[in-house]
Amino acid sequence: MTVLRKELRAGRVSLLVWSAVVGGLMAVCVGMYPSFAGSMEDVSALFAGMGDFSAAFGLDKLAFGSIMGFYGTECGNILGLGGAFFAALTAMGLLAGEEGGHTAEFLLTHPVDRGRIAGEKLAALGVMILALNLVCFACGAGSILAIGEAAAWGDLLRYHGALLLLQLEVGGVCFGLSALLRRSSYGLAMGLAALLYFMGLLVNLDEDLALLRFLTPYYYADAARIYTGEALAGPVIAGCLLGALGAALGVWRYGGKDIAA
Repeated sequence: MTVLRKELRAGRVSLLVWSAVVGGLMAVCVGMYPSFAGSMEDVSALFAGMGDFSAAFGLDKLAFGSIMGFYGTECGNILGLGGAFFAALTAMGLLAGEEGGHTAEFLLTHPVDRGRIAGEKLAALGVMILALNLVCFACGAGSILAIGEAAAWGDLLRYHGALLLLQLEVGGVCFGLSALLRRSSYGLAMGLAALLYFMGLLVNLDEDLALLRFLTPYYYADAARIYTGEALAGPVIAGCLLGALGAALGVWRYGGKDIAA
């Protein structure tokens, strides 16, 4: 577990910063809810009638004036995007970063199998993503309790579970890409996360793009679909497969890769 501990130590500052920023923004958003809750019904009706804009963000299905609808729209977007960026950037630096930073020369001289190295790096990625989500859930749920609002905790847990799965999928795909590169490409990582987000908006706008629901995790990690109990087994299974394939590709490719000095 030496590599696992090393990666966790190396990523602890980034994890703390991202957790503080994303979790803090979620807490601030929830804390603002009581100050304009009285006018939320009018705002909810306004958003629900904004045509394509409402459909893109699920506001035609969510009751934005309720704490659950507000949380799903505001906090969900913060964690959905922030968590995906964190997962993508962290995963991208795990394998390609060793080669680009010329630290692989030292690491691979030790009697440790490459598959084990990649596996422990992948485990460290999963631990850091889980830690980020636990902190953010604590910030969000704690803020709801602090303002005295009644939440549907079952829906909230399912929503956060979907957001966690989204980040694991993005992380798995970027981990696979990292093994294919000679050095970390953080622009590619952020671009992929942003592309998946916009694909989620597009599939909400155009039914002819329904195939995209199997490619973007933002389809199943959508508050409106989760709150209404929409069947999401197909997209969830597709997302798990994509993430697992990306992770498996990373472990396999790193095991036989010609590491440049």
